[in-house]
Amino acid sequence: MTGLRERKKQATREALQTAALRLALEHGPDNVRVEDIAGAAGVSPRTYNNYFSSQKQAIVSAIAAHRADLLAAAVTSRPAGIGLGEAVIDAVVASYADPGDHPAGAMLMIASSPALRACYADTATMIEGPLTEAVVSRHPGVDPLAARVLAAAVAAAARIALHQWLHATTTPPTMPGFVVPAGSLPDLVRAALTPLAPALDAAVPPA
Repeated sequence: MTGLRERKKQATREALQTAALRLALEHGPDNVRVEDIAGAAGVSPRTYNNYFSSQKQAIVSAIAAHRADLLAAAVTSRPAGIGLGEAVIDAVVASYADPGDHPAGAMLMIASSPALRACYADTATMIEGPLTEAVVSRHPGVDPLAARVLAAAVAAAARIALHQWLHATTTPPTMPGFVVPAGSLPDLVRAALTPLAPALDAAVPPA
């Protein structure tokens, strides 16, 4: 059971993420200061710095929030007859296919900002810890070190796919200065993860 202190910390983190994204959408990400986000969330800038290193990190974290936990739950809930490789890949792809509750324009805002694009690609590393735990929980016989290494590889592959998607942008002819991501992110994620399927399956000891 999560303690009161951890729940309060999580509530503060979520308040900062929500405030950061709202202010960025209202005023543009380059016009939002740490002080603005902290004030909107009802905390001090010093408290803000305990959670995020920059305003851009808070903005992209709002988009990536809960993905890691939902992904881990999806891996553990897959039917036992499905191989680990398929379970992990399907869960990761689904997590990037689901738009979630993001406000309209959030991903386009990230795609339009080089700084936000770089920060958002790095959020893929957030899945490593929860995915490691999910793999060990689903298959207790898997060596914990192997599970961690494989989870890190999955996170790295997802990051590469995100990086490619966010940097392969196009500019609509009727909207100068405005860019949108090109191609399908779920397809890119699946293509990046597919080579890892044999290693994931091989990590599971024979029944």
